[in-house]
Amino acid sequence: MDIKQLQYLVALAEERHFTRAAERCHVTQPTLSGRIRQLEQELGVPIVERGQRYHDLTPEGRRVLQWAQAILRDCAAMDEELTALKGGLAGQVALGVVPSALPMVVALTRTMRDHYPEVRFAVYSRTSDEILREIQEFQLDAGITYLDNEPVRHMTTLDLYTERYRLFVPRAHPWARRKSVTWREAADEPLCLLTPNMQNRRIIDQAFERVGQTPVIQMETDSIINLWAHIKYAGLSSVLPEYFRDLLASDTRIATIALDDTRPSYRVGLITLERDPLSPLVSALFETCRNSRFFPLDADPAPG
Repeated sequence: MDIKQLQYLVALAEERHFTRAAERCHVTQPTLSGRIRQLEQELGVPIVERGQRYHDLTPEGRRVLQWAQAILRDCAAMDEELTALKGGLAGQVALGVVPSALPMVVALTRTMRDHYPEVRFAVYSRTSDEILREIQEFQLDAGITYLDNEPVRHMTTLDLYTERYRLFVPRAHPWARRKSVTWREAADEPLCLLTPNMQNRRIIDQAFERVGQTPVIQMETDSIINLWAHIKYAGLSSVLPEYFRDLLASDTRIATIALDDTRPSYRVGLITLERDPLSPLVSALFETCRNSRFFPLDADPAPG
């Protein structure tokens, strides 16, 4: 068994197609198939369900895949540490982020860039469930998600900020000059919200339930940009984290109003798989978060 065989297996599981997996690994399809078959012979278990096309991994194959992902992640961590010893931390961090927190990521990436200019980020919009699953499957290095509303098990966590909420309406709305409205009043508005699979949406639904109201949902989306567009151009209203007030401050066609009869707040934090030691990149990410002041976003960035 060697590293190449494990890389081929992970590629096949993610691509679910022999030819695409081979192209990704820069080998021929017969080479990839032959090396995986060789791995089956060496381990003495079937890994791939055989057929004319890729169907799925066997139960044994799924367990082998989990070990392969862990081994490859450890190899990558070793390379990161050796690179750091030779002259500085470098590499890419794959970070999954719940949509409502995406605007806040710049505070983290900006600070990391100032401390470690050779570190790059790949940021993906994900639901909270997807973040947990993809971290466990070693597709993501870390995530930014809610820490309170639903369990975050077998993860190392670090608080980043507390999320609170405001009502966002078109500037021409009759309430635009009000300082506050109640959640009961907001429930009667034509709302655009994130889709129910998003934890942010479940949090907002719970807030309405606490005041005995069922909101009127005119449009659901998994995109914050789409919410903004529907407030601005379609005349809908939305409940969004209060820091969007600063992000949209220059948009004169949108107004924000405090929601005053209950103020739910939820911790948003950085998470990664609980393991010892952490990879150097993830360890640096957590250390930077512990030692830096990220918010508010409009703070002047450090030179660099």
